[in-house]
Amino acid sequence: MVHAIRIHDYGGPEALRWEEIEVGDPGPGQVRLRQTAVGLNYIDTYHRSGAYKLPQLPAIIGTEGAGVVEAVGPDVTTLKPGDRVGYAPLIGAYAESRLAPADRLIPLPSWIEDRQAAAMLLQGMTAQFLLRSTYAVQPGDTILVQAAAGGVGQMLCQWAHALGATVIGTVGSPEKAAVAQGAGCDHVILYHEEDFAARVRDITGGRGVDVVYDSVGQDTFMASLDCLKPFSLMVSFGQASGPVAPLDISVLAQKGSIFLAKPTLATVTRSRDDIEALAGGLFEALASGRVQVGIAHRAPLTEAASVHRDLEARRTTGPIVLIP
Repeated sequence: MVHAIRIHDYGGPEALRWEEIEVGDPGPGQVRLRQTAVGLNYIDTYHRSGAYKLPQLPAIIGTEGAGVVEAVGPDVTTLKPGDRVGYAPLIGAYAESRLAPADRLIPLPSWIEDRQAAAMLLQGMTAQFLLRSTYAVQPGDTILVQAAAGGVGQMLCQWAHALGATVIGTVGSPEKAAVAQGAGCDHVILYHEEDFAARVRDITGGRGVDVVYDSVGQDTFMASLDCLKPFSLMVSFGQASGPVAPLDISVLAQKGSIFLAKPTLATVTRSRDDIEALAGGLFEALASGRVQVGIAHRAPLTEAASVHRDLEARRTTGPIVLIP
């Protein structure tokens, strides 16, 4: 019998239940996927808690995974049983087996292992669109990455460093500072110990940075605005500390005519062409060595609740993989 982690009501990690599910035959345009690895991302906690509402309950959460095609439905010509694939973002990942639309699945190169794929597709494609399209980082730019030791944070730092940017990262502990430095940060700020906005101004000679990438939200948003030079960009793409309070947009003028973006991977991957372009760019960056992915933590899928607790308590660094 197949099992999955489901939620019946929104709540804390205790809302995650390991249950038997039925997985039928794939319909038109679908495949049945035997999952070998599931990526755990902070957005999973938003779906579990109800910060981001799901279409219906009960629901299987999780947006990233990898596995082997077991069966294909009518009209599927691009995949066959035995193919290795990954995906992100696609809700319903916390399961041993699932049905998935074929046009959302990414064939995996032979040199990428399933667990590595599940650890990096969502975070890597997110880093790519943040760095290359939300704001096109250029050699000589100076950027600020909040939560630089996290999964997306490490990807951003490595990739931006390879692009020739000066990278400033914030972290919450000396241990995480070492991780951020290893990921390419030129300057690391312990935000619990110093005023990070003042430190950024010091590092940049009072100029400010060209772009801020902020996945922390409530605790850092306003001070992040103080790190920017005039006519630069604030990118808010997460809310690990809680949602940002309603904003009087006149603040953006007061802070130096700042631009504000709130992009999502779901929007950026609306079409098959979008998915292929982002995945191809990520695979190329991995093959070239500009970006490296190490799995920071592995756990059985049955222990998802415990890993959620560690993630929300900021006791983790880097990619996390759950094994069905």
